[in-house]
Amino acid sequence: MTGADGAGRRAGPGPLLLGVRHHGPGSARAVRAALEAARPRVVLIEGPPEADPLIPLAAHEDMRPPVALLAHAVDEPGRSAFWPLAEFSPEWVAVRWALEHDVPARFIDLPAAHTLAWRTEDPQDDTPEADPDEGREPDPASDVRADPLAALAEAAGHDDPERWWEDVVEHRGAAEGDALAPFTALEEAMGALRETEPDGGRDRDLVREAYMRLQVRAAQREFADDVAVVCGAWHVPALRRKATATADRALLKGLPRTKVDMTWVPWTHRRLSRAGGYGAGIDSPGWYGHLFGAPDRPVERWLTKVAGLLREEDRIVSSAHVIEAVRLAETLAAMRGRPLPGLSETTDAVRAVMCDGSDVPLALVHDRLVVGDVLGEVPPEAPAVPLQRDLTRTQRRLRLKPEALERELELDLRKETDAERGRLLHRLRLLGIGWGEPAASRGSTGTFRETWRLRWEPELSVRVAEAGVWGTTVLAAATAKAEADAVAAQGLAEVTALAERCLLAELPQALPTVMRILADRAALDTDVGHLAQALPALVRSLRYGDVRGTDTGALAEVAAGLAERVFVGLPPACAALDADAAEEMRRHVDAVHGAVALLGDESAPGHGDLRARWQSVLRLLSGRDTVPGVIRGRAVRLLLDDGALAADEAARLMGLALSPGTPPPDGAAWIEGFVGGGSGGGMLLVHDERLLGLVDAWLTGVPADAFTDVLPLLRRTFSAYERGVRRTLGELVRRGPERVGGATAGSGTPGFAAELDTARADAVLPVVRLLLGLDAADARTHEAGSTAAGTGRHDADDNDLVGVEA
Repeated sequence: MTGADGAGRRAGPGPLLLGVRHHGPGSARAVRAALEAARPRVVLIEGPPEADPLIPLAAHEDMRPPVALLAHAVDEPGRSAFWPLAEFSPEWVAVRWALEHDVPARFIDLPAAHTLAWRTEDPQDDTPEADPDEGREPDPASDVRADPLAALAEAAGHDDPERWWEDVVEHRGAAEGDALAPFTALEEAMGALRETEPDGGRDRDLVREAYMRLQVRAAQREFADDVAVVCGAWHVPALRRKATATADRALLKGLPRTKVDMTWVPWTHRRLSRAGGYGAGIDSPGWYGHLFGAPDRPVERWLTKVAGLLREEDRIVSSAHVIEAVRLAETLAAMRGRPLPGLSETTDAVRAVMCDGSDVPLALVHDRLVVGDVLGEVPPEAPAVPLQRDLTRTQRRLRLKPEALERELELDLRKETDAERGRLLHRLRLLGIGWGEPAASRGSTGTFRETWRLRWEPELSVRVAEAGVWGTTVLAAATAKAEADAVAAQGLAEVTALAERCLLAELPQALPTVMRILADRAALDTDVGHLAQALPALVRSLRYGDVRGTDTGALAEVAAGLAERVFVGLPPACAALDADAAEEMRRHVDAVHGAVALLGDESAPGHGDLRARWQSVLRLLSGRDTVPGVIRGRAVRLLLDDGALAADEAARLMGLALSPGTPPPDGAAWIEGFVGGGSGGGMLLVHDERLLGLVDAWLTGVPADAFTDVLPLLRRTFSAYERGVRRTLGELVRRGPERVGGATAGSGTPGFAAELDTARADAVLPVVRLLLGLDAADARTHEAGSTAAGTGRHDADDNDLVGVEA
């Protein structure tokens, strides 16, 4: 193998071994320069050989890194491994160079068939997505192997391996000297490090390297020494070592094996970062991508990109900020003895110049640019399980493109396209493919609107492969999964939640099985709490069925029967409860009340007037002394809200509950049930001062020794009110609520005193003058008249103005 004079020449025969750092842009540039100089006839790359048929797809016009090779066991798709590749990965550069120069490219690492089977036999190796070379936990017996770059950086006097690597490799110019010089130096360093390894290294490394040597020998028999090998720098000394083919085959004998499928899947920069949980990742994929792609002046281009991001977030960043940040970064690099500003220097410059010393906008820069949300693309020709193909077709038809950046999607289910999108997302969630998560709708609370938070993560490709065992289409797979989950469900609440999800996902074929199991479980379950938890989900499902045009007759029948059983079992279940159990039962009462209101009178033919029967249960609860106060108070409140209880009767029941004979803690619990729990009780007290007066009189009469016992419960009750409600209640209590029936002089209207408050009237006069358009002279006249009104001396015009003010 020959190249330009002095550029590609190697000492002695043998393959060209290019040891690299995975996902290193400096290594990627060096690999490209070395291949251009050496012009090998075949390129061998560290990776699973099962992926060799997929190599040509790397040149497809629709292939955009970051991408990953995904291998999964055919009989157990959840058992999988990834080999991620970014645009700045040396392996990706080697593949692309080979395709561009019509040179064969082959993967030579241990086959994935052995890797996945080996992982099954090793329970400690359970990382689902990891580069087999660096993705496992560090071996306590071999810290050097865990992070050889850290060992080299420490030997060079650096405490930060990332900064050391940037200085010696990433900031090295592509045309500096011999193209093979960096690989030679790195091979010598790794050879010295490997001498410290006990017994030559890890067992798995020895097996992998034995397989690689066999593949290199096979390529040499075919292409002589015109062979280039691109692999992790750690393996280069082992590939250079002389070993017999017989010894290497002996290491491979008896390895476990399983059948695997391989394909390309999209990957993200976030998953390349260590923060994303990928063991062989890098801290700053966005920064490395920028270094690899910037043709010149990388620091200036980077800081310009940062400025653009901050401007999008409405921060004031000008071109002068960029110029000053560049100067500061270069100064910091010179002070720290670095050849060029690195990520730490540019970050410090951005913090000082563009972020005013704050780490808050800096966190945005790190998330959006240093790490980034780039999502790769894979051509449709890539192999995929049938379920993945159906999902891809559906995504394109519904114009739902997978994206790495989280975004919100508002759906109006009255529109057919939005309804189909909602069904797809619900079906995927049922299959365990969490592409979308439901979110609270800001614009409407109607059942015709849904809000989703979407974000596509690479591991979802594994979830799709796993779900492929349930069917070849999303609809068939979701139906089969729902039926299986219904059979395996342990509790009633699980089945009711599943019925709700079946309606949301529109799975009519699965619903009969789910409803049959639901009816059986409901008939056998005697726990009122379980029944009360299950009822709201069923009633919500009825509403979803209405907006989606689904037949919910069977569901309504089961919901009505469930309500009947709750009505019978609730009163005895509410007796003799402690404080925590009473609070939980109060929540059940609220849930059942809302469910009955939604169920309506005609949703369950043959079951009579459910609402009237529920109100009779509430009356029973409100009058039983054995029922905890929080439940009795809530029953009275619910009856009052429904108009089934007169205001005078509610006041009478409150008076009884807050009478001197009732222990203060019980009275406080009754108040909590009546006006607490975020039920709008604050506004009830604002508008009905009779009730507020009862609470006020009771509270002022609580003995001092009992006050500390009731204070926490009262604070919890009233602290839940909005600030304006609390302020209004405070003013009413300070002024003193009116008694009804003319007991106080004046009109007796709640909220108004017997006499006019002239000071409060004068406070709004400036606004009234502006509204009436009075000039300064008229304003003085009217102001004098208003003052006279306070002393009983005013004319007709003043009467009119004061009347408006009153």
